[in-house]
Amino acid sequence: MAVSTDRDPKGFVRPSSIAESIHERIYERIMSLEIPPGARIPIDGLARELNVSQTPVREALTRLEREGLVRKAHLIGYSASPQLTRKEFDDLYKFRLLLEPESARQACLKLTPDTLARIESAAADMEKGGPPVDRNSRYSRFARADAHFHDEILRVADNEFVRQALNDQHIHLHIFRLMFHSRVTQEALEEHDRLLSAFRRADADSAYEAMKEHIERSRDRLAAAFE
Repeated sequence: MAVSTDRDPKGFVRPSSIAESIHERIYERIMSLEIPPGARIPIDGLARELNVSQTPVREALTRLEREGLVRKAHLIGYSASPQLTRKEFDDLYKFRLLLEPESARQACLKLTPDTLARIESAAADMEKGGPPVDRNSRYSRFARADAHFHDEILRVADNEFVRQALNDQHIHLHIFRLMFHSRVTQEALEEHDRLLSAFRRADADSAYEAMKEHIERSRDRLAAAFE
């Protein structure tokens, strides 16, 4: 397996870069459902398959556990987190609708040229970058960039209680596992553009409505996963 590595000035490979590469490979498999929700993830099997020692695999799984995509059970080991139930999905979107539209309004009121540029940069990350290896990597990269975009808005809104409450649920990663479909990414980009337009006009009420509409449309798109 080809692993991209970083080197220090003396040419030594930094071990952490191997763990980063392994994390990315496992992350993509979980997000694209190649590793199905609830499936066991044996460390020894992955290590053999990826042609690495068990140490970077274990490090990657520990990080994925912190991100909410993997669970660890005593005497059982690691497994992919279960998929959201319909009730969890509905509750999650009610939670988002309570917090994110108002956060978008607050962010709009507090915008500076620098923070607007930061939000615009996060939005641009969803449409740029190196060519993805395949559809799985493109989709999983978009999911991470989408989470970053929403988090930047919460950061500008400057309410750490709200930001932490949303981050603790790993909302975007769980939602994106529900429907592995390119339509989701294109429609989300268009909705983000309307939100950015409101930010650029410093129109806080429009920012509120744009975020509300984005979350409602996301909910309606992904509800099909339960049919």
